[in-house]
Amino acid sequence: MDTPFVAAPAVPLLPLLQALRPKQWTKNGVLFAGLVGVGRLFDVHSFLRAGAGFLIFCALAGVVYLVNDIADVERDRAHPRKRLRPIASGALPVPWAVGGAVVLAAGGLIAAFLLAPPFAAFGAGYMATMFAYSAGLKNLVLLDVFAIAAGFVIRAAAGAAVVRASLSPWLLVCAALLSLFLALAKRRHELLLLGAGAGVYRQTLTEYSPELLEELISVVTSSTVVAYSLYTFFGETVPSNHTMMLTIPFVLYAIFRYLFLIHRREGGGNPDELLLQDRPLLMTIVLWGITAVGVLYYFRP
Repeated sequence: MDTPFVAAPAVPLLPLLQALRPKQWTKNGVLFAGLVGVGRLFDVHSFLRAGAGFLIFCALAGVVYLVNDIADVERDRAHPRKRLRPIASGALPVPWAVGGAVVLAAGGLIAAFLLAPPFAAFGAGYMATMFAYSAGLKNLVLLDVFAIAAGFVIRAAAGAAVVRASLSPWLLVCAALLSLFLALAKRRHELLLLGAGAGVYRQTLTEYSPELLEELISVVTSSTVVAYSLYTFFGETVPSNHTMMLTIPFVLYAIFRYLFLIHRREGGGNPDELLLQDRPLLMTIVLWGITAVGVLYYFRP
């Protein structure tokens, strides 16, 4: 009697790719900050190294997203939007998600080490910080947003390490403050969106209030503007003629635009999507980039 043929289960490639959250890979663009700051944007070798580092961090970030979604699958199912994520919806079985995370983590860290050992150390530190966040820091008020900010600072430092350069401490401070701003805005959005059910989705939301978050956002907003303004004057790699000041209006408008979007358009839940969907904000960031590159590379005294 012939044994009936049983087809092997199809590999859920599309749900797996969606679970890696490609739209959020824009956050890894921070890795190029070191390349721009040390004046190597047009150096082909350095640009390729930074590009390789960007791809590796996309893989490592994907591992973090997979592990986070596996751990939060029940909470995500209680969220009006996140219940549609591949793991929460069942489109990506948990065993496939675990396997994908293991392969990406191993491959990403090996590739990072081959590129530059210090870069691999930052990659491992990034994953460790994010795993600590998923394991418990996300349930500790204030420490949750500091952990998110640490992820951005590590990205910036990793970008400098991959091109073997030192990044201005001012830029690291700006990265930390800006990421705190985005994280606090996201907490505000979650609190207002989920209302009385906020604590079911994220325990730490019960410790926050809209008034507290508004105060924290106000402090971080002011600090970000001051820190960036000081960077344009005292940054180690900025021109001594202070032409970097020309970029301050773009930073101010981008922050004001973001505040407008979170207060009047109920945005802030997904900063990466907001960046890509809001044309004035996206155009402002593009103009800031063009102006910064022009100042750093063509308008030195």
